[in-house]
Amino acid sequence: MIIIPNVGSDAPPPARRRWSRRLGWALLLALSVLIYGSHAPLIALSKVDGRVPFSSSSCVVLIELAKLSASLAALLARGGPRPRVSWAQAAPYALPALLYALNNNLVVAMQAHMDPSSFQVLGNLKIGCTGLLYRSCLGRRLGARQWLALGVLTAAGVCHSYSSLEVEDRAVEGGSVPRTRLRVSALGLLMLLSYCLISGLAAVYTELILKSQRLPLSLQNLFLYTFGVAVNGAAHLAGAGGDRGFLEGYSATVWAIVAGQAANGLLMSAVMKHGSSVTRLFVISCSMLVNGALSWLLLGLQLTPGFLLAALMIALAAHLYYGT
Repeated sequence: MIIIPNVGSDAPPPARRRWSRRLGWALLLALSVLIYGSHAPLIALSKVDGRVPFSSSSCVVLIELAKLSASLAALLARGGPRPRVSWAQAAPYALPALLYALNNNLVVAMQAHMDPSSFQVLGNLKIGCTGLLYRSCLGRRLGARQWLALGVLTAAGVCHSYSSLEVEDRAVEGGSVPRTRLRVSALGLLMLLSYCLISGLAAVYTELILKSQRLPLSLQNLFLYTFGVAVNGAAHLAGAGGDRGFLEGYSATVWAIVAGQAANGLLMSAVMKHGSSVTRLFVISCSMLVNGALSWLLLGLQLTPGFLLAALMIALAAHLYYGT
């Protein structure tokens, strides 16, 4: 029997398809890292007289609305038969919205019990919390090398955060020495641990429901962001927006923040669907480096040796976790 190759087929060979998928995945991750890293510099650029001129709660509502609109458009543009869904399938997506809303309020409440620098450093504990919940809730095995990678990733975050702390001079006899002021109360530490656990639980639970349901990602996003709009909209109406009008203080930079964060939310849904919660951690950690580089380029902030050390540690962590 003679086998004639399908010369006229337009389908790419398997090797090319694999490389195309890998390239697409790499571009998706790189774009997410860039958007994550640009968030803080854009907020700094939007400030007027050193203060954020817009309502943060209205910004969150607009981001959720943008993600909801994009998900609906993607679902309508999707060909083929419409999947049958029920409220039982949609209901689980309410929990991530509630968890993220709770964490947003915790971040605000913690400011009275610790200084921002302590939160920046200790917030890296959410990497370990996510790893533990990833293992216990999803039953994913993590070897010693992967646990070491998460430890190195946590250390990289602490190193980068500590190197960017504000330092003041402490007067001593014969001159002054630099001193970094850190303040954390017992209640603040308890709240921060709760924040880290909730952050990890929200990520792991979102991954669980995205992967357990055989539904299009656009439909799952529609469920997720419908609850996101409802919860954050209720929080804004309850007074989280303060005295500012809904669109007061919005500039081109603020609208860029809304568009970027909406796009990043959709990208992270794809990461959670086709990757994992741990992949999300690496995206967030890598974004710290983009944040530092953009702060240097746009805001004139000085980079420290800790920035380079953190970059090397993140590269080492990625090699330990994903390398063979």
